[in-house]
Formats: sequence, C-alpha cells, structure tokens
Amino acid sequence: MEVANHAVALCTDTPAPGQDAVLDPEALAFVVDLHARFGARRTDLLAARADRQARLDAGEVPGFRPDTADIRSGTWTVRPLAYPDFQDRRVEITGPVDRKMMINALNSGAKTFMADFEDSNSPTWANLIEGQQNLKDALRGTIGLVTEAKTYSLGDDPATLIVRPRGWHLPERHLEIDGTVGSGSLFDFGLYAFHNLGLRADQGLGLYLYLPKLESAEEARLWADVFTHTEDHFGVPRGTIRATVLIETILAAFE
Repeated sequence: MEVANHAVALCTDTPAPGQDAVLDPEALAFVVDLHARFGARRTDLLAARADRQARLDAGEVPGFRPDTADIRSGTWTVRPLAYPDFQDRRVEITGPVDRKMMINALNSGAKTFMADFEDSNSPTWANLIEGQQNLKDALRGTIGLVTEAKTYSLGDDPATLIVRPRGWHLPERHLEIDGTVGSGSLFDFGLYAFHNLGLRADQGLGLYLYLPKLESAEEARLWADVFTHTEDHFGVPRGTIRATVLIETILAAFE
C-alpha cells in the first residue's frame, strides 16, 4: 500500500487484536513520516557504531570528547521539571507492556512504572499492538482485565507511567517502508506519541520516556530532534516530551 507517497508493507499474516484502532491510517502515516525524516540518520549512526567498534577492536582506547570539554568543566543544572506527577522517583519498577502486569505494576505503590518495549518484551506483532492499546488505556484510567480467577482494575493512586521504546539498533520487522525494514524505536515511540501526546498536554502533564542503549551524543541528539518534530507536529509546547537516558554502555559514559 502507499502511505504519504511511500510504499508501505505490513509483514504479518495475522492481524493483532485491536490493530485497526492502534494502527489506523493517520497513526501509520505519522510513523511513516518519522521514518522518512529520521530513518537515514539512524542508519548512519548505526554505521558509525560499527566503525567505532572496529577502531576499538584495533586497539583504540575510549576517551572523552574534546568538543564537550566545556560541558564537563562548566557549572550547569537541569531545568526544573514542572510536571507534578514526575517529581518523586524514589521507587521505580519495570515490566513488560502485558495488560495484567501493567495493572499490577501501576497499583504496586511504586512512584513510577517503566513499561518496557525493549528487553522485557518479546516483539511479536500482537505484543506490540496490544501493548500500545494497554498504554493508551492506562493513561486514560480505563485499563482493566477480567479473568476467570480475578478482575483487575486501576487503583486510585497509580504509579506515573514511563515508556521505554526499543533502542536505535533494533528493527521492526513487521513494517517495511520503501523496501527497508522499519525502526523499532520510531515505531514504538511514534504510536505512543500519536495516541497520547495531545491528551497529556491537555492535562498539563508530560509524556515520559526512558531511552535505552545510547552510545553517543549524536544518538541522543537524534532522539531530541524526533521529540521536537513530534511536539511541533501535534502543536504542543516544546518540552512536553521528557526523557531519561539510560547509561548502559561504557562508550556512553564518555559522552
């Protein structure tokens, strides 16, 4: 099929439950737009990772960047965070985007819950689509589940929701755009922002993310540019999207 002048293919034989609502034409068009704008930069950055690894394998020693010396030596602070639901992060828990586990995590008494599309989630098509619906329901306070054994519903004081999309290195093999396999990062983030950014802005709150597996300042800059474009696209104030960067690699520690 053609979406915004791009050839798009969904590479799955079995539609996921709720797929038509989560991946409606406008949502798919936004995800395709993100790939068209930022996909080439992602590819270049992954190539830069491989080049850097080759240099390290050949004996290069990691070091701090000369172009960021003023940041390391300067006196600076992070801008205060105005959102009331994101002030206290003393206890954070994490888990997959499974519906029952999300409800239990949000009701756990922790201050924040990181719903994870990355390490703790198997990226089957059903898990990805149902996970997005679960996030949408959680932010609207309507998430629930009825089983033979128990009825699950959201409590009165749920944890603040943070979402971790997949890292830049992970593909979304169920989506091809112009013959190229999609990005797990842009797919996860794009659908989450499309369905929920406007709601959060209307509530005077932010859309909170954890960013995994970054290895360079340029990779962080790419995320920042994705966020800015998304905020402008949906007409919400800059800074509505807030991110915590996980330092999970030794190379990122030098950045």
